[in-house]
Amino acid sequence: MGALSTFVLIPGACHGGWWFEPVAQRLRELGHTAYAVTLTGLGDRAHLLNASVNLDTHIRDVLALLENERLDEVILVGHSYAGMVVSGVADRVGERIDAVMYVDAFVPGNGDAAWNLTNDEQRAWYIDGASDDGIGIAPLPFFDPRATPHPLASVVQRLRLIGPEHTFRRKDYVYAAQFDNSPFTSTYQRLQGDSEWHVHEMAARHNVLADGPEQFLELLLSTVPDAFD
Repeated sequence: MGALSTFVLIPGACHGGWWFEPVAQRLRELGHTAYAVTLTGLGDRAHLLNASVNLDTHIRDVLALLENERLDEVILVGHSYAGMVVSGVADRVGERIDAVMYVDAFVPGNGDAAWNLTNDEQRAWYIDGASDDGIGIAPLPFFDPRATPHPLASVVQRLRLIGPEHTFRRKDYVYAAQFDNSPFTSTYQRLQGDSEWHVHEMAARHNVLADGPEQFLELLLSTVPDAFD
C-alpha cells in the first residue's frame, strides 16, 4: 500500500484550477492531499490579467502556495505550459519537492521559453490569439467555456534556473499520443532514452483528463512512494 502524498497540480494555458479539480477530488477521496492551482490571470483570477503577468509571476504563485500551506515532499504536476512552472518551482525550492510529473508538457532548460520549445502552429496561436490587446492569448474555439485568455508574457519569457541542481525521488513524463502535430513529440522521444525518467504514453489527445481520466489517475498514483520506502 502506498503512503499518503501531497499533490500540487498546475493546469496549462487558458485553464484554471477547475481543470485539475476532478482528479484532485479523487486523490482526496483516497486520503491524499491535493491542490488544483489557479495561476494569476486565469480562471477565477482572470481579472488580474495584465501585461506584467509573466512566467515569474506563475512561479511565485506556486511558491507562495507551498510556503503558506507549509507543504513539503510535494509531488508537483504540470500540464502543457505548466511544465515551465514546474521546472521553475523545482529549481527554487527543490528541497520541498519529492517528485515531478510533466503531463504532455514542456520540459525546459535554463534560458528556454515556451515560445522556442513549441512549434510554428502553436506560435501562430500565441500571436494571433493575442492580437486584440497584445496581453492575453484567446482560448482556442474548442476549449472548455471556462477557459480564459492566457498571459502572452508568460510564454515568451525565458526561464531562469538559479538554484542548485536537485535530485528528485522520481521524474515522470506523460505523452498524449493522439495530439495531432504535437509540440511535445521531440521531448517524449528524448526522455524515452533517459534512465532518470519514467515515460508513459496515453492513447489520448492533449486534454488527457477528458480522454483518459482513469488511466491518468493511475499514473498519478504510481508516483506515490511505497509506505515502506
